[in-house]
Amino acid sequence: MLSFLPPALRGILATLILVVSTLCWATLLFSMTLVKIVLPFVAAQRACSKIMSLIAESWIACNKGWMNLVRRTQWNVKGLEGLEYEHSYLVTSNHQSWVDILVLQYQLNRRIPLLRFFLKQELIWVPIIGLCWWALDFPFMKRYSKAYLAKHPEKKGKDLETTRNACAKFSRIPVSIFNFLEGTRFTQAKHDEQQSPFKHLLKPKAGGIAFVLDAMGEQLKTLVNITIHYPDGRPTFWCLLSGKLREVVVRFEELEIPRQFVGKSYDQDEGYRAEFQLWVNQLWERKDALLGQLHREFPAARA
Repeated sequence: MLSFLPPALRGILATLILVVSTLCWATLLFSMTLVKIVLPFVAAQRACSKIMSLIAESWIACNKGWMNLVRRTQWNVKGLEGLEYEHSYLVTSNHQSWVDILVLQYQLNRRIPLLRFFLKQELIWVPIIGLCWWALDFPFMKRYSKAYLAKHPEKKGKDLETTRNACAKFSRIPVSIFNFLEGTRFTQAKHDEQQSPFKHLLKPKAGGIAFVLDAMGEQLKTLVNITIHYPDGRPTFWCLLSGKLREVVVRFEELEIPRQFVGKSYDQDEGYRAEFQLWVNQLWERKDALLGQLHREFPAARA
């Protein structure tokens, strides 16, 4: 514990540990990626993918180490019972901060298969990390606007094709496919601009997980619906690094995926799309109510 140090110094030390750890594990990961490329046999590819996932999990374990080092954050967590490493899951959460990702990894690392996020195609250019995501087969998506598709109708359906290709790599291994349904971090400005009907959430975007259920729904055991609450307000990444993250409240809810939503075309079936959007909005209504309850139960600490 480095709580006796000033926050700025804790932040600098945590940053150095994070950078060195990332470079070391990334080097191992890239080395294994070269082996995977050189040995294009099914058994070798599968073994390399398993080793690469273990490398990523070890990197996450190091992150948990420096998080505990800079501060013993109070974790109030419920609902993890029943999750298993051998099963595949569809995972979603509300999104408030970049810290959310490390919170999710902290709680789920080695409890379920490595979380793989759907990422914007541009993020592949993030130094070091972008290549790590690529090596670990994180799905990179190029999303087209309605205006663009109106001018280029030949691009319609490319999102689903990309999703299918990405998910095909996971057909023989347990996997956790993660998607932030809001698509972006919550801010009051975005909330007001959207005129969101929810008090604590942005409007959910159902298309992403609908594509996953179309591509690999039969493989997924359940939906893990996660709600994160920070009693002291949305933390910045520096807040985490400098040991100022006092308390985190996390609720996990494992839900059955309705069978009527598996293997259906979200783009082509209007009736299914309306039914699926209704289901997602009902999930979000319950999540919004839960967040309201958590705000009352876990208020900010008094100065």
